[in-house]
Amino acid sequence: MAVFDVEATSAEEIARLLDARELTCEEVAGAYLSRMAAHNDALNVFLHVDEERTLAQARAHDNEGRSGIAGVPMAYKDLFCIRDVPTTAGSRVLEGYKPPYTATVVRRCEAAGLVELGKTNMDEFAMGSSTENSAYGVTRNPWDAERVPGGSSGGSAAAVAASMAPLSLGTDTGGSIRQPAALCGVVGMKPTYGAVSRYGVVAFASSLDQVGPFARTVRDCALALRVIAGPDICDSTCLGPPEPIELPEREDLRGLRVGAISLEGVGGVEPGVRASYEAALETVRGLGAELVEASLEFSLTPHALAAYYLIAPAEASANLARYDGVRYGLRVPGDDIFEMYDKTRQRGFGREVKRRCLIGAYALSAGYYDAYYGQAQRVRTLIRRDFDAAFEKCDLLLTPTSPTVAFRIGELVDDPLAMYACDLFTLPVNLSGLPAISLPCGLSEGLPVGLHLAGPAFSENRLLAAAHALEGAFAFDPRPPALMGAA
Repeated sequence: MAVFDVEATSAEEIARLLDARELTCEEVAGAYLSRMAAHNDALNVFLHVDEERTLAQARAHDNEGRSGIAGVPMAYKDLFCIRDVPTTAGSRVLEGYKPPYTATVVRRCEAAGLVELGKTNMDEFAMGSSTENSAYGVTRNPWDAERVPGGSSGGSAAAVAASMAPLSLGTDTGGSIRQPAALCGVVGMKPTYGAVSRYGVVAFASSLDQVGPFARTVRDCALALRVIAGPDICDSTCLGPPEPIELPEREDLRGLRVGAISLEGVGGVEPGVRASYEAALETVRGLGAELVEASLEFSLTPHALAAYYLIAPAEASANLARYDGVRYGLRVPGDDIFEMYDKTRQRGFGREVKRRCLIGAYALSAGYYDAYYGQAQRVRTLIRRDFDAAFEKCDLLLTPTSPTVAFRIGELVDDPLAMYACDLFTLPVNLSGLPAISLPCGLSEGLPVGLHLAGPAFSENRLLAAAHALEGAFAFDPRPPALMGAA
């Protein structure tokens, strides 16, 4: 097998090497499978791997010819349905479930020739910010195995950070792509709501969920987004972006007005994160952007957190009602159907899922709907107006991605309010349906810090171009020192 460095080779470079016939698709797939075999036991990144399936896909591209990014491997968060492949959503209630169909985004990846590496670990039903809520064990951060990778797409972020995959897909309901990307030192993007199909994606909160990519570089992120974005007749909320996704080439920020959100009065931001953010603002200025003061009156307050943690659980309680032991998934027998419901959900759902479903059901119940859910929707409108006003003055908005670096496993697991605060900077974007990207901008105490760029609806190309320019200036090395040079 030809030798190439999985730690240093981007998806774009892999495609170039395949074009030049310096590598075969099977050699590329084999290299990543070897890397997974070496590190997955320690990090618990992948829940399902089928080596024969992966190698068969790779050989087919070698035998039948390839073009574009065909032959580049891709990992999938374990809530993307793939026909006859186990899909658990990190929950016991779906243990052993094999869908009879494939999600639209996976079909698009297959059509582009991306080779399936496996399914990655996640917080159960995407409910969490640490991947500690998985029924199949916690995923560990490749930068420090005693710390979390973020969540809920922690497995997908860790797969890319640990060089077990050059690309991966996750979902983002309140920050579940961008926050783990920040904590794992990789690039993660949440597209505009409606840019990417949700068909075949196990639902958490349908008005907030969005599919997006993880990658080591911004250009790789754009390559993956180019594949998955587009309208879908199977998803009535998916229009696709109005223009094709472009590979970014920009090296400066001249002509852009960049809104810097002040962290004064924003609680819980670690000093190291604050310092990295301030340094990033100087980099933005140095690249020629006009740096302007911007504010989000409602979006970075407890009002936004409260609104999100009413709307998302309300939608979750409706979506998860289908897991009743009748049609598919776990069934625990009972003396009557109501006892079966109760026992199945008691055994099948974890603590965080139960907590959110109870909150959601209460918020939607008679006598409380207007006081809680209705009020949360009004705050959501105010948050959207916040962004509309801000984007009248600037082209992009900057904040840290996460108020902290990766925290220790178990540190916040018994403090749900502190865990929810991890999404302070990310969830307002979901409530507004806007696109955003996180890229690593430095280190604090040896752990990655993420910079968060948000833009108006369908400004993906603008975001990618700005992130690419910043990436070149930051010159961040995404390789975790603990794994550098390891097999």
